[in-house]
Amino acid sequence: MARVICDTSFLIHLATRRITNIDGIEMEIGPVTFVVPEVVRNELARLCDDPLKKNDAEATIKHVSGLETVPMNGRFADDGLLEHARMHHSIIGTMDRELKRQVKEAGGSVMSFWNDRIVLES
Repeated sequence: MARVICDTSFLIHLATRRITNIDGIEMEIGPVTFVVPEVVRNELARLCDDPLKKNDAEATIKHVSGLETVPMNGRFADDGLLEHARMHHSIIGTMDRELKRQVKEAGGSVMSFWNDRIVLES
């Protein structure tokens, strides 16, 4: 089973957009479990205080309520995700171009979106 450690932007996109190949991704790489770092949950809670981001943040919190939460160090989600990728060579779900580059350099894989489709980048 592939565990995808998700950052905030990835989860917001997943929760607020209609992803056209969400079911097909399991046929390509096997069963997928999306995992939410504690630091990302905290970041989503902070975004609820921003009037421009409140609706998306609340929808995302509701969407991820049933997903597994993992403890992760770092004040910012990106720091913890990058460290996790270095240690475990895992799949990181992100939309952040710079984080994608860093995860790939650290030996991890990236799951992202393109035209509302999930794509896996190695």
